[in-house]
Amino acid sequence: MSRHVFNPEILRAYDIRGVFGRDLDAADAYALGRAFAAHRGPGARIAVGWDGRVSTPTLIERLVPGLIDGGARVLRIGLGPTPMLYFAVARLRCDAGIMVTASHNPPQYNGFKLCLADRPFYGPDLQELAAHAAKGASRIAGGSADDEPILAEYVDFLADAARDWRGRPEIVWDAANGAAAPVLEALLPRLPGRHHLINGRLDGLFPGHPPDPTVPANLAQIKAAMRAHKAGIGLALDGDADRVVAVDAQERMLLGDVVTALLAPPVLKAKPGATVVTDVKASRVMIAEIERLGGKIELWRTGHSLIKARMRESGAPFGGEASGHVFFGHLGNRDDGIYAGLRLVAAATEANGDLAALVDRLPKAETTPEIRLHCPEARKFALVEEVKAKLAASGATMVTVDGVRVTTADGWWLLRASNTGAELVARCESQDQAGLARLKTAVEAALAGVGMAVKLG
Repeated sequence: MSRHVFNPEILRAYDIRGVFGRDLDAADAYALGRAFAAHRGPGARIAVGWDGRVSTPTLIERLVPGLIDGGARVLRIGLGPTPMLYFAVARLRCDAGIMVTASHNPPQYNGFKLCLADRPFYGPDLQELAAHAAKGASRIAGGSADDEPILAEYVDFLADAARDWRGRPEIVWDAANGAAAPVLEALLPRLPGRHHLINGRLDGLFPGHPPDPTVPANLAQIKAAMRAHKAGIGLALDGDADRVVAVDAQERMLLGDVVTALLAPPVLKAKPGATVVTDVKASRVMIAEIERLGGKIELWRTGHSLIKARMRESGAPFGGEASGHVFFGHLGNRDDGIYAGLRLVAAATEANGDLAALVDRLPKAETTPEIRLHCPEARKFALVEEVKAKLAASGATMVTVDGVRVTTADGWWLLRASNTGAELVARCESQDQAGLARLKTAVEAALAGVGMAVKLG
């Protein structure tokens, strides 16, 4: 009988994540494997993929035996991005998948993303898994592990997504030294146009910059490379490549909500009046464009698993988050940063390769990126609830599906607790800089009212 108690702080809303050696270790990997295999039942086919973090081999060495001892048939698909795991689960007809990754977090972090064949595995599922591990389970005979490399097939799938490109676009890609690197190395020579890859060497220490493209400072290198190569499109991926942020020739940072707006026309042409699911951080730019195209918007809770689950429940064919996740209904609601980037290039090539021209057609607004404010794990959710209560008492107009999104005469501002780190996330949007400044002041005042002094700049 094997019993194990996980540190509750690593059981996040969408995945398992923490500092390796402090919050989680190889024993957690083994216990997770045992519990997940038992959850799926004897003989379950479970794909396992992994990124290039320094601690990843240690976790894989114990995760796979745990799955085997739980009776699973393990298919090791190899090193690559999280979307390659999703692809493998579908292509290999697996019952489930586990990805060893900590996405965009700093090098000392690692973790696990889990999925089932037909839906995400998150939140209550993870709590149930932890309870199962704590209760203990006997070893189940019949488990096995085989290598099933799938990178070549995944690259074929991605190359096919560029079949309708027109002309020869000039593109800079930033792999952030992350799991996209081996995929892009194989893919880019097969694509039309000229492609320049930066931070294309896999390195779990992320020497180029932190692997989070939503942080403006992390786009300095791709902007410099675009200037050097006179490129009109830049595509920056996060550490496990399930997110993409684009940059146009005017060096504008295009977050996931804008990318979603630019990719929506063919979806809404094929399915007029369809609903697009997005998160509470979404810009009015995106919302207005979707509505102009005849679509409907549903604001939902932030988080890739939550958006996927909502799309599955509602039948929505498309979705996107400001953080860079774009979800494709025809791919089983999967999010894939590289695929989204390829489809964005297709949209740009229809406009003579001019991504900036596409952006210029969108409604105008002054929008902040995600503003991340350090806040202790034990405090962050309660603090947001305190802000929400004060705003409700004042009669503020707000959406509370995830944190609080407040609408004023100047526009809107958002405050929510991050589900992936010890942070609060804020965002503001207005028609002009003066209004944006007032919204930032409103966020500062709301936080000051609950004892947190910040300056949004």
